[in-house]
Amino acid sequence: MKHLLVVIILVFLLAGCQSGYTPKPRGYFRIDLPEHEYQQFDTTFPFTFEYPIYATIFPDTSGLAEPYWINISYPAYKAQLHISYKVIHDNLNNYLEDSRTLVNKHIPKANAITQQQFLNPGFRVYGLTFAIKGTEAASPYQFYLTDSLSTFVRGALYFNIIPNNDSLAPVIEFLQQDIDHMISTFRWNN
Repeated sequence: MKHLLVVIILVFLLAGCQSGYTPKPRGYFRIDLPEHEYQQFDTTFPFTFEYPIYATIFPDTSGLAEPYWINISYPAYKAQLHISYKVIHDNLNNYLEDSRTLVNKHIPKANAITQQQFLNPGFRVYGLTFAIKGTEAASPYQFYLTDSLSTFVRGALYFNIIPNNDSLAPVIEFLQQDIDHMISTFRWNN
């Protein structure tokens, strides 16, 4: 009886081993992105722009914050766009260098950093955007805007999660389109 039981178990083991097992690849959650819709940020601030309806704007309350510094929060994606505002007093070059320095801090984790110039002379808005490519780059998109005479604005997108920009790529591209729209609708309130 013991021998029959051992033979039956061996038959089941051999029969079970003939079908190949393929492990399932690691998956990621599906990301549903809404349609791009915008509303006007129009307050007593020295600037205005259009921002997404699925984002919220609140003042920057960090210890380093200055007047007119804001954060645009994208709660569904655990992301924030930090925006700082500076008045220029013969120090535009300092602000431009600071912006480049903050972008260059991402070089160790970046595969590439591409910059694109933005010019809107009709509204005196000039600037650069920086797309930072790399799986572990903390800030995948940054920009600055200026009227080149009196005001300067800088923005940086950050996620409140450990960066894995390969899996975040659809969200980064989606938010980059929103930021580009914000930049294209940016106006000074002078």
